Amino acid sequence: MKRHLVTLAMIAATPASAQLVPSLPPRIGALPERLLNTVDGVVETAPKALETARLDRIAALLRSSGGRVVRDDRGDAARAGEVVLTDPNDAAIDALERDGFRTIERTEIEGLGVGYARLAIPAGIRLDHALARARLRSPIVTADVIHFRSGDLEAVSAAIATAGLVQSGPVVGMIDGGVSGGAVRQQGFATGAPRPSDHGSAIAWLIGRGAPGARVVAADVYGSDPAGGGAVAIARAIGWLARADVGIVSISLVGPPNPLLSRVIAAAQARGMTIVAAVGNDGPAAPPAYPASYPGVVAVTGVDARGRVLIEAGRASHLDYAAPGAGFAAPDAKGRMEVVRGTSFAAPLVAARLAAVGRGQVDGEAVAGRRYGRGLVCGRCVQRR
Repeated sequence: MKRHLVTLAMIAATPASAQLVPSLPPRIGALPERLLNTVDGVVETAPKALETARLDRIAALLRSSGGRVVRDDRGDAARAGEVVLTDPNDAAIDALERDGFRTIERTEIEGLGVGYARLAIPAGIRLDHALARARLRSPIVTADVIHFRSGDLEAVSAAIATAGLVQSGPVVGMIDGGVSGGAVRQQGFATGAPRPSDHGSAIAWLIGRGAPGARVVAADVYGSDPAGGGAVAIARAIGWLARADVGIVSISLVGPPNPLLSRVIAAAQARGMTIVAAVGNDGPAAPPAYPASYPGVVAVTGVDARGRVLIEAGRASHLDYAAPGAGFAAPDAKGRMEVVRGTSFAAPLVAARLAAVGRGQVDGEAVAGRRYGRGLVCGRCVQRR
């Protein structure tokens, strides 16, 4: 057991990319089956291993971003050089501008009525210090925190076609990276977006597995931006999907709580939108994942080919469903089938089933199990390896 503990700790501490080709912080998918059979006990014995991986993932992004991503006052990754106000008033803006902040943008999420402002911080001040200074003027100031994808792809075979993403079935939205091919309606909310990504392409394909013939509407919040995945970009993406009357949206991203996103999600839900989100892969000792933890969001965990909840699965303030998250392959941006692992790949299956048959029938389909929430959904939607 001690040898297994050291092995997991070493894997979990390996830095991983969080952007264009995301990878699972602890590369648990590469562990031998012999170790996976005993690793539940290992994780319970060493919960800090996955937390170390989460912190290393943030550090790796900071190093690779060229200064465009820094830590905020909570230690989370955030866009450098600016702060965000939710539903700001003139007095708050004026007070901050008198203190050296400069308004970059003041607008609202169209169709949802949620206002926000982005302000550049004074020159020469670190973001965490600027946030503390700004909150002396207004308590509604936050950073534009970065959200990470929660899954991994590993190439295993030659290229295949990924046709059939858009047909005549239910409409399902997704907020992620861009999708390859021209059959998906896409909109970009980051520099260089929409741009095909491995992660986004796999998510779109899985929506089609859960709801054959589904029409996918994709919002790319990453593009080529090192600071992609920010709260403002995700909020704008939700607004765009709401204006397009998309009723079900899958989000396989995780980050810290953010007041702008909280307000926007609540406003979208009030319009009838159902948001489905993955609980992430940072382990049960990590902070609750958002947006999965916002009230009313359908929180989804992943299971492996043997029906076990992924040992790296994170947690949310609540859990609604489980779905396959490992032990199968999905296409990357070039159409190559790749083995996937992570709660990322469970969320689109649940979103697709909700769009196809509704909550009542999904509850009827769900198979009861330990740590499954309401049950396991779409257990036969993918071909398990």
